[in-house]
This record gives sequence, structure tokens and C-alpha cells, in this order.
Amino acid sequence: MNVLVLGAGQLARMMSLAGAPLNISISAYDVNTDSLVHPLTQQNLGTGLANAIAAADIITAEFEHIPLAILEQCQKSGKFFPGETAIKAGGDRRLEKQLLDSANVGSAAYHIVNSEADFNQAISKLGLPLVFKSALAGYDGKGQWRLKQAEDTAALWQKISAFLAADPQQSIVAEQFIPFQREVSLIGVRRANGDIKVYPLTENHHVNGVLSVSLAVAGNEQLQQQACQMFTALANKLDYVGVLSIEFFDLNGKLLVNEIAPRVHNSGHWTQQGADICQFEQHLRAVCNLPLGSTALIRPSLMVNILGEDAVPESILTIPGLHLHWYGKSKRPGRKMGHINLSAPNNAELKARFTQLINLLPEAIFPELQQMVNRIS
Repeated sequence: MNVLVLGAGQLARMMSLAGAPLNISISAYDVNTDSLVHPLTQQNLGTGLANAIAAADIITAEFEHIPLAILEQCQKSGKFFPGETAIKAGGDRRLEKQLLDSANVGSAAYHIVNSEADFNQAISKLGLPLVFKSALAGYDGKGQWRLKQAEDTAALWQKISAFLAADPQQSIVAEQFIPFQREVSLIGVRRANGDIKVYPLTENHHVNGVLSVSLAVAGNEQLQQQACQMFTALANKLDYVGVLSIEFFDLNGKLLVNEIAPRVHNSGHWTQQGADICQFEQHLRAVCNLPLGSTALIRPSLMVNILGEDAVPESILTIPGLHLHWYGKSKRPGRKMGHINLSAPNNAELKARFTQLINLLPEAIFPELQQMVNRIS
């Protein structure tokens, strides 16, 4: 089976590693250079999307921000999963909000802003504080502004109006600020025949808008059921095939969707060691129409992102249950260079091992990890 992945980053790389034992061959299409590359070696395998599509049995994607012409060409092939509609919804907050509304899935109250009149109406309709998010190309905290006080309104509109003027395709989604207790995410998978499986909810901690730690331990069954119902509603509405990731705000036991990602997701990397079948293999099983595997948590696990660094202390490899995953990227400030997965037979041991890991990692490079230790009970 030959699978073409739109995008040539670390997610395509990990799909390739997961697919090899199933005799699934992965090639990656770099949408910026029109080149086909091997996802592990980055060896050039040729150019031209039409040829890549013709050689593929299945087409999928590792990210949402794909040029519309490429999406249309892949959709016409009949081989593209989860498909054009899902990818567009993941890459455009306006479409995402429409999808959530149509599936009757709760999220923050919102208003679309294209003009100063819209901006003022959003403030009047939703009240303060507000979060303003770019409709397109916003990720890892980019393209977001907050308005907490009325006296800052004029200054913020100047920034947003300049942003909108720079790109006629852009728009802003104004959202009511949610005073959530924590962010959690759900990684789930749906097969074409309607079979659905979901992994346990993962608690996430961000630093400067970028995911730092994801923690998967046995959790609140009421929240899990709530998340599963929302996932099912969205996946069925889209007739989705593959892994779908949903980030939620936990507001006193009520979940509200923050955003969706129609693909494998950073917060699901722990599944490589914490589940029998990781999210990458699960996605390939779904898009290749193979039976889905178990999504059960087999041991408490967590993931720590490595940002902007191409080395960590070798001594961390002495910690039991630790696995290091590098992405083969060149070093750049803030770039996702790799991740650390840590597992243990029980929560107490995971907490002890995490503390040991924190003591070995430079705090300046890995800030705020200690905050997540206390979340393990």
C-alpha cells in the first residue's frame, strides 16, 4: 500500500515509522516546493503533484494549511482522506465554527470580524474580555490578540485593521474569553464504515502558546464520555476517515471545543509508548480501510516537547520508561525539534520519574514543567 502525505514534517515521519511494519510505504509531498520526498531521509523522490497522486493508493495530510488548488486536485482523485471539507475546516476558523454549530457541539460564543463595525459589534454582543483569532494560518498561539479593558479598544483595532488590510483573504473570529480550569484534548479515529475509537483525554500545558507537556492518566469518566460524544458528532457530521484531534476547554466539568485538527496531533504523541496502537498507525489503519486497534491506556504516560534545541542531556536515557524521539530538523528558536515520552506502571512512579527528568533538564530551556508534576495524583 502506497500512501502519499501532504506535508513533509515530523508527523509524516512518524507515520512512515508506524506504517513500515504494516507494509505501508509513505511518501511526503512538500506543498511549498512541489517536491516528493522520503519522510525519513528527506531524499528527493521527484516533482509534480499529478505524478505523486497517480502513484498513490491513498492520500492524507499532516497539516491543515494546504493551498486550495492542491486540496481540490487531491479530492478529485477519490483517494483523499479525511478529505477536502475536513482539512478546510481545520485551517479556517470561520468554517470550523460553522461545523461546530451544525454538529451542535459547544464552543465559545463568537462573532466574525471583517470591519470596524464588526469589531464594535463583537464587543457589544460578547462583552469583555475577548480573544481575537485570525481565521487563517493561526497556530501555536500565533495570530491572536486579547482585549481586556475598554480603553485598549482603539489601539487594538489599529493592529487588527492593519492585519486585515495586509491580506484580503483573512478575517478575524472574535471569541468570548473562557475562564477555563485546564485544556484537555481528545485523539480519536473513525473508519469509513463508521467504526469509532477514542484515546483517553489528555491534559495539556502550554508555554507562550506552544504545547509543552501532555499528560495521559486514568481520568474523569464523565468528561471522557462528554468528549467522546462531541467527537462522534463531529466525525459523523464530516463522514470523517482517519484520526481527528479536538482541543477542549474544561470549564468546571463542562467541555467547550477550542479547536479541531483533522490529523494526528502533538498532544497524542504519548500514544507511541502509552497505547498498544499509536495514533500514527491508527490513522493509517483508518485511511487504508484496515481494522482499528485498541486505544486503551496501557500505562500512565506523558510527553514533553523539545523546542528549539537539538540536544538534551544523555543522562535522561537512564530513566526507566523514557523514549526520545528526534525529528531530524535543523535547529531554530522555538521550532519543534523532537519530544520525550515517559511512561510508568502507575501514577506514583510516573510522578517520580517525571521529577527525575525535570532535575536533569535545563529549566531555562524546559520552563514550567514542575507545574505538571502536581497534576499527577
